[in-house]
Amino acid sequence: MEKLMLRRYLIPLVLSALATFLIFCFSGCGKEPVSEKTTISVWFHTGRPEEKQVIESQVARFNKSQNTIRVELTLIPEGDYNLQVQSAAADGKLPDLLDLDGPYLYNYAWKGHLMPIDDLLPADIKSDLLPSIIKQGTYEGKLYSIGTFDSGLGLYASREKLAQVGARIPASPQDAWTADEFEAILSKLAAIDPDGMVLDIRLDYRGEWYTYAFSPIIQSAGADLIDRSDFQTAVNVLNSPEAVRGLTHLQQWLNKGYIDPNTDTQSFVEGNVALSWCGHWEYPRYLDHLADDLILLPLPDFGTGSKTGMGSWNWSITSKCKEPGAAMEFLGFLLKTNEVLAMTNANGAVPATGSAIAASDLYGENGPLHLFVSQLRTSAVPRPQTPAYPVITSAFQQAFLDIRNNVDVKTALDKAVAVIEEDLRDNEGYRQSGARGQGTGNR
Repeated sequence: MEKLMLRRYLIPLVLSALATFLIFCFSGCGKEPVSEKTTISVWFHTGRPEEKQVIESQVARFNKSQNTIRVELTLIPEGDYNLQVQSAAADGKLPDLLDLDGPYLYNYAWKGHLMPIDDLLPADIKSDLLPSIIKQGTYEGKLYSIGTFDSGLGLYASREKLAQVGARIPASPQDAWTADEFEAILSKLAAIDPDGMVLDIRLDYRGEWYTYAFSPIIQSAGADLIDRSDFQTAVNVLNSPEAVRGLTHLQQWLNKGYIDPNTDTQSFVEGNVALSWCGHWEYPRYLDHLADDLILLPLPDFGTGSKTGMGSWNWSITSKCKEPGAAMEFLGFLLKTNEVLAMTNANGAVPATGSAIAASDLYGENGPLHLFVSQLRTSAVPRPQTPAYPVITSAFQQAFLDIRNNVDVKTALDKAVAVIEEDLRDNEGYRQSGARGQGTGNR
């Protein structure tokens, strides 16, 4: 009798509890509470519209692909981006993850705003990255950033015009024209050109372009922007005889009238010049105009082998990030082959991984821009990995302008060195961590 009574009362209770459980499952089971989901704040510069569209779609795909991490994206105009980052860093309001342009990376790392990511980056991803990506992101032996793409710099040329003067076509960076050979070609091209202007070096660009594009001249000549053994001086390095010799070549091209002022950006595409010293971003426009006549060549060898610029926007986890593993998971997503190609197909840059390069029509082994990959693997020189770089590049840019205006090359470089040395003295060589020190570094 007692067992019958228990059944009579227990069975309805069990059924009621089961019904409540099923209602809960169908109404909310599998929906993780928002409070348990990790949120990662991400800042991204908005330069080209295509890049904006890609990063927005990438964030949406990542958020949809899993239920544990949510990325919240903030887009900031490129022109204001670095000032916004500086302001947020000063106020302690940086996001968890942000992209940085190459010139500013080391200064932010020195000031303690960024987190080393060596222990966070999976080994399989690191081994797939171009060596230039690792070089660019390393400061004082620690990795602070990784990019999903890199940049390419070289000589675009008209195959037909080179054939007219009997110029050979270099097959690789190791086979580049010597400086003397290059100048002989310029002279021959000028002799058959109506105005004698045969080389475009994109004088319509400003700022960092001058350092990115023309410091490879002094590096190829055997000099550099600073002594990289300890980054404590530019004396007898930036103003060394090798640097003077390299940039004297450039000044002579200007004085002989070989270089087009390129005030309307059309000199190369309209066939007014035979050569354009420029980067990967111009390939689509140049191809539209020159088609099969377009060829890509390495920069000249000024004595120690052809050198080239490298580096671009790259991702860093900030020191305020409380969930660096989650931030790295998003970076790992961005470095998947399809995601790398989504971005580089939009902006034309060099894919950062070997897997994406192999799958790229432009940059794969038989692609028309594979030279850029070869250079990044063998002859690309990173920006000096020092917090002084913003001052170094500013000083070099002024030296370039002085040399363009026919100031004596040694005098222009001595002036640049003096500016750099003053900054190093003011900041005690940037030996003390910027998180504790009071360095200027960005003037």
